[in-house]
Amino acid sequence: MPSPIDIELDDLADEFELIGEPNDPERYRHLMDMGRRLEPLSEVERSDANKVRGCTSQVWLITEPQADRSVRFRGDSDSDIVRGLVAVLIRLYSGRKPEDVLDFDIKGAFDRLGFSGAISAQRSNGFFSMVQRVRRDAEALASA
Repeated sequence: MPSPIDIELDDLADEFELIGEPNDPERYRHLMDMGRRLEPLSEVERSDANKVRGCTSQVWLITEPQADRSVRFRGDSDSDIVRGLVAVLIRLYSGRKPEDVLDFDIKGAFDRLGFSGAISAQRSNGFFSMVQRVRRDAEALASA
């Protein structure tokens, strides 16, 4: 049986496949639209403690453990495309158990969504810096 993250990945992949080829400008627009729908962060949440290191753009991620042992992620960026990548991460990971986050093949998901060849190397590196931060937080919660 597929995990909830795998089901969400299937839905995301379907959305992007309907739009067109990986370099189609409509895919970038869709990614930016996803980012625009993120819940905004307060100025206090845009702190140095929440900033993701290794991103060219400014990126902030908030990790919120929930009573049911799931974890909620929120985030933002000063770049429209990167904010869209934050939205993808949140859509895949938020509301999941830390163990599910750690078991998920995000590199495979990045490839499946067509981002590998379409997103610049700098943005890809930033994306995987965000992933490292999410995984670090999930590891801490899984061992708590």
